[in-house]
Amino acid sequence: MIEELKANNRAWARRMVARDPGFFRRLVGQQSPKCLWIGCADSRVPANEIIGLGPGELFVHRNVANLAPPQDANYLSVLQYAVDVLRVEHVLVVGHYGCGGVSAAVDGQRRGLVDHWLHPIREVWRDHREEIEAIPDSQSRLHRLCELNVIRQVRNVASDIFLQEAWARGQVVSIHGWVYSLADGLVKDLDVTVDGPKG
Repeated sequence: MIEELKANNRAWARRMVARDPGFFRRLVGQQSPKCLWIGCADSRVPANEIIGLGPGELFVHRNVANLAPPQDANYLSVLQYAVDVLRVEHVLVVGHYGCGGVSAAVDGQRRGLVDHWLHPIREVWRDHREEIEAIPDSQSRLHRLCELNVIRQVRNVASDIFLQEAWARGQVVSIHGWVYSLADGLVKDLDVTVDGPKG
């Protein structure tokens, strides 16, 4: 399989150069994406492809269940670099329906270390338990939990010091919450955009 992947890479590089001979020279020259994508590590959710952007046009951070936890140095490093160095204008927090991480957070099974990682989703579930349990079918309940998780992560990003400082110095940065549907390939805007310290 590894040899096949390397062959795929060589074929892809040839196609890119055939379409645009200067493509890789431009990529080496600089990185200037306008957006940071904070999404799930799920292999069915290819960030660039979903929104039609090529290499160099989207800065991407992915983890299980698209979390933006204020104690995660990896996420915080990406966020700071995106806001302070790349000067992105948009942060896209993107969950997806059918997220295994969201489901695993509340299904009652023990899985080890990932249970600790998914704890913030259990908190979201507890905070919205009455609303979620009023939904008649289990798939719709999980869909709603995916949405509520994105909304919580948008708030986490907006409350971070890097965003607060950026807004204080007049930098234009908006944070958006989306959910991607595996069923039809479309993103749903949750209309929870935050574009300043007061939202």
